[in-house]
Amino acid sequence: MTVRPLRADAERTVRTILEAAERVLARNPSASMEEIAAAAGVARTTVHRRFATREALVTTMRTWASTQLARAVDEARFETAPPLVALYQATANALEVKVSWGFAMNSAPAASESDEIMAGVVASCDRLFERLQRAGVLRADVDLIWVRRVYYALLHEVAQSGDADETDTDTLATRVVDTLLRGVGSPNAQL
Repeated sequence: MTVRPLRADAERTVRTILEAAERVLARNPSASMEEIAAAAGVARTTVHRRFATREALVTTMRTWASTQLARAVDEARFETAPPLVALYQATANALEVKVSWGFAMNSAPAASESDEIMAGVVASCDRLFERLQRAGVLRADVDLIWVRRVYYALLHEVAQSGDADETDTDTLATRVVDTLLRGVGSPNAQL
């Protein structure tokens, strides 16, 4: 079965619904489809025509957000930009998406297309951390899977904090990268 691309006006309507759903569900995760339709400025039937169920809407939101995150990571030019520049740019770009699409990024629908997209993001990050290690930015003995987990945890915490609403993403990205690379301990601290 071939899926036809949406017309431009239909695509705009879908995006309007997705953006409204993000805003509404971020404030009230149990909001109804009617509340989402009202926030989008469309009829309830329009939402139901595009998304048969609430689960279908949330799955589409997660796929949309994952696609935006993958695009943001790609724009950091992991393969060609200097590793530190790529890390900073990826962090700023990822925070922009994670703050804007917090509900969708943290929703946990059944396995979907977003899982494949996110697997690509993880693979890109792993390649970047390998480049950072080869460049001497990360210690040779550090476990890169652990580094990725810590990095993702930092991104998640910043995106979920109130700081994300009050501070620009460039400043937040600088804090995340600084914390990842230098930690928060004193340089004289000993184990």
